[in-house]
Amino acid sequence: MSSRIPLEAARVLRLGRPPEIWFKPALSVVAAVAPPNLTLVALDRLDLAMYTMAGSLCALYAHNRPYAARARTLAWVLLGMLGGLAAALLAASLTGSAVVLVTVGAVLAAVQKVLCDATRIGPPGNVILTFVSSAALFVPQTLAEIPGHLALGAAAGAWAWLVGMAPGLLRPHGPERRATAAALRATAAYAESVREHTRAHAEHDNTDSANAATALAAARQALLGAGRATDAHRALGRLLDRAEIALAAPADADPDLLRAWARDLRGTGPVPLVDDLTLLRGEPAPRDPLWARVRPLGRLAVRTALGCAFAGYASLALGVGRPYWALVTAASLYQASYTLTWGRGVQRVVGNLLGVLLFAALVPLAHTGGLALVLCCAALNFGAEALIGRNYWLGSVCVTPMALLITEFAGFQDPGRLIGERVLDTIVGALIGLLAALAVPDRARARVVRTGHGTPRTLAGAEHREVPHPDQRTQSDTTEGVRP
Repeated sequence: MSSRIPLEAARVLRLGRPPEIWFKPALSVVAAVAPPNLTLVALDRLDLAMYTMAGSLCALYAHNRPYAARARTLAWVLLGMLGGLAAALLAASLTGSAVVLVTVGAVLAAVQKVLCDATRIGPPGNVILTFVSSAALFVPQTLAEIPGHLALGAAAGAWAWLVGMAPGLLRPHGPERRATAAALRATAAYAESVREHTRAHAEHDNTDSANAATALAAARQALLGAGRATDAHRALGRLLDRAEIALAAPADADPDLLRAWARDLRGTGPVPLVDDLTLLRGEPAPRDPLWARVRPLGRLAVRTALGCAFAGYASLALGVGRPYWALVTAASLYQASYTLTWGRGVQRVVGNLLGVLLFAALVPLAHTGGLALVLCCAALNFGAEALIGRNYWLGSVCVTPMALLITEFAGFQDPGRLIGERVLDTIVGALIGLLAALAVPDRARARVVRTGHGTPRTLAGAEHREVPHPDQRTQSDTTEGVRP
């Protein structure tokens, strides 16, 4: 057992390949965050940046969704962000009891976790919402100030919505084309592995088949999310028909042709035209109502609320002035199984410890003035989004100093104290969060995870189930999504 622990830790820290469009969220978050913050610097009101950041950080969501679906998703994310912020500000204005505020933060974290999982909002999931609402709980507030602060968040959120939608002006079908190309490449990889099949490659073939089936289902979902079907969408659908035929009969497929079609989908050129095989497809399964998707997540809500609450209480007992860091750490851990949760805890702790070292190196530069502080945060935002797809811990190396610098928007603080509190809260939040996961297990969800990664799915059942697009997966499905 003792020898397995280092091996498991090394596995969860292993770096993966970066996502195909890693640069898009990285550039988008900088474009969404920098203008509002630079405006506040010019007005000498950087103390208000926490409220504009709440709206700006909505730009982190929905990058792989078709633009029709992205418009709706970003709007709902902004409403959810403002709702959590309003509840936190209201609580902060009505009470100064830290215990009560931690309790409110834990309840908000549980609601945000359940809603994000039920709606499959995708990375970064509930963590950004919880970070903003938990931090706002401990900002001095009056009832009269709340409308103005919410207006700042709404204005920055509207700008983030425009930033998220802007690429559609140049490449209106970009997300659907990328999803279709990914499905073609995954199917080509499976067909190629079958041709080279031996007993030693059997497990590898099953993995390739599952990857191809998931990519095909995700591409179908992308086309459904695009709204009104255009000629380009119909052409993409016919390419997916060909990929499904290849998945059903991989020995007869031509991997080179599938990859050639995938290459042709780059840019804005015409979609390759193939024969219409619409009769191969069935009707998409209806989506369950929201209440039906929320109901099975009751144990997850209890686990999140308890883990966040007790992490915050422990932080208060240790004399930490910012218990919301422990609360957010606990909220960020919970995945679909305890193994995944434990791995997330290891990633969180490693990334945060390295991140505080980076913060210590950046402090002399950031403390030269408000402009330097804002530019450092923008650079860290870019770094977090650029690295997040490789592994959770690598993104945390940038997220941690960014979160620490955000606390200094209202005024520079003692870096030694900030570092000590962040390290302590990270360890406390991770330990208590893991204990809560053990105390309130969810074996039903764990069984779903185990059975979902088995043998290849057949075409008849795979493509019409509600399988999320890569950007719609929950945090248990991907290493993307680490945030403060």
